[in-house]
Amino acid sequence: MTLNPRERVLTALRHETPEITPWQINLTVDAREQTARYLGDPDFEAKIGNHLASCSDGWFRQVRPGYWQDQFGITWNRTIDRDIGNVERYLLPEPDLSLYTFPKPDLARNARGLEALVRDHPDRFTVAELGFSMFERAWTLRGMENLLMDMVLNPAFVDALLDRILEYNLQVIDQMVQYPVDCVYFGDDWGQQRGLIMGPRHWRRFIKPRVAAMYARVKAAGKYVMQHSCGDVASLFPDLIDMGLDIFNTFQPEVMDVDLCKREYGAHLTFYGGISTQQVLPRVTPEALRPHIREMIARIGQGGGYIVAPTHAIPRDVPPENIVAFIETVQAQGV
Repeated sequence: MTLNPRERVLTALRHETPEITPWQINLTVDAREQTARYLGDPDFEAKIGNHLASCSDGWFRQVRPGYWQDQFGITWNRTIDRDIGNVERYLLPEPDLSLYTFPKPDLARNARGLEALVRDHPDRFTVAELGFSMFERAWTLRGMENLLMDMVLNPAFVDALLDRILEYNLQVIDQMVQYPVDCVYFGDDWGQQRGLIMGPRHWRRFIKPRVAAMYARVKAAGKYVMQHSCGDVASLFPDLIDMGLDIFNTFQPEVMDVDLCKREYGAHLTFYGGISTQQVLPRVTPEALRPHIREMIARIGQGGGYIVAPTHAIPRDVPPENIVAFIETVQAQGV
């Protein structure tokens, strides 16, 4: 039986093995442009056959060449990293919320995006995204070093800051779940190459209760929950499962034992990622990449619970030949 992309993802989420393991291949601006030139096809992305479709809260507007401001008033320097960028100036230089006025969600804009998402992608797994969803939003306002020190020196300020972010987020979530989307995605990097940026104690003290509140709103509406975090966060999987998490991304094999994670947590989590953008995609030949992808699908996709994907949007240092090999390999499943 041939399933459409949405049905494949839902089958994998039920921890059943679909006839073809679902895939999602996202690219950075530079990788997209390089591959389009290599193929001579500016529309190649539409032909990948990705299984997920999404829309996001928030917006960016260009304030001068190479610099973009988001809805929180944060200006991002995108002269090097054209996808996200670097924060130009932190808007909370002191641990004092009176220095900053929080925005209100642009619910009218979000409504237009949600309506288009469910209208235009009936056969794909639809995802409403909330990026910079807690820790990242806090440090982009305060600065990472300052925020980490505040967790020790000014915990009441951190509580107040995170509660204001949560207040904003819950308004966004409450709107998202009114639409027939399949899933709500939270983007929030907690990990580094070894362990958590803020450590497990501070994560459980400051981050966990607010993230749990957001998950609860999504689960109460009968939607799936997806969490994105780069880095080594495998120690949090028991917490996240208890909180109601369904899908974990990025699933980085260079920082976590993917086979152990599948064995220990695969009955509860669907893993999304697994093909390394650090150690594999930029470094191997297309001839070596193809069997690597097939092996990962066989190992992690057994029994469902897997969406094969790069561990992040493919960066500029990945040769276009490897991107094409990735696309062709996932498309050739079952052929």
